[in-house]
Amino acid sequence: MGRVEGARVGATHDPSIAKDGDQYYVFATGAAPGGGQLPIRCSHNLTEWKLCGSVFDSFPEAFHKMSPGTRDLWAPDISFFNGKYHLYYAYSLFGRNLPGIALATNETLNSVSPRYRWQDEGAGVQSAASDDFNAIDPNIVLDEKRQPWLSFGSFWSGIKMRRIDPATGKLAANDSKLYSLAGKLPPNHSAPAKPGFPADWQAIEAPFIVGHQWFYYLFVSFDLCCRGVHSSYRTMVGRSRRVTGPYVDPVGREMLKGGGSELVAANGR
Repeated sequence: MGRVEGARVGATHDPSIAKDGDQYYVFATGAAPGGGQLPIRCSHNLTEWKLCGSVFDSFPEAFHKMSPGTRDLWAPDISFFNGKYHLYYAYSLFGRNLPGIALATNETLNSVSPRYRWQDEGAGVQSAASDDFNAIDPNIVLDEKRQPWLSFGSFWSGIKMRRIDPATGKLAANDSKLYSLAGKLPPNHSAPAKPGFPADWQAIEAPFIVGHQWFYYLFVSFDLCCRGVHSSYRTMVGRSRRVTGPYVDPVGREMLKGGGSELVAANGR
């Protein structure tokens, strides 16, 4: 990410980037120096970076009630539509499908502007223990009509999508369908999961959709991260002519059935 000014500004996990004026802004998971949440780093040249504050000055009290035990906010995703910057982020407990996705908006990313103010819009998507999906890792894509769609998901039955009302940034009232985009198929033999936790074979997460020419491209992470040399993370991709899928790889395998083309893999594979 280049050189970062300032002492102990920490790692930059799950980065999402936007440009406002002549400055680039990167948002990241977790705590910021000084006790804030969702740290912001800025740069004028994408090489030299400095810490530029955080979205929240402290951990929002509301999440202590919605997700007891959660200490950090995760996986911010920044986008611009309807005249505002929309920052979707997740609150979660690791390994449990009891999280949610919330939204904060701002007219500008320039902290010296009199219009700079993060407005907490509250939670928008939530999952419960009875659900087969996980409301985490949000990503917004605008379709050819500038209609925003929110993709999300981690483990369980995979990657999902909901239509977003561009006026509010929340779930669209005129389309309540939960679209399924990608998932894993069970192997012939797999280790049993811990009660209340997903099995390792269900490891798919972190969707990111990019529109290019006549197609939408869905990038996801397969398999397991954060296990040192035993990590098996790999980035997969498929494409579709419709933002809601089906997404397929070059040989026609649907990502809903475990298909996808491998782009990058861990452990030197």
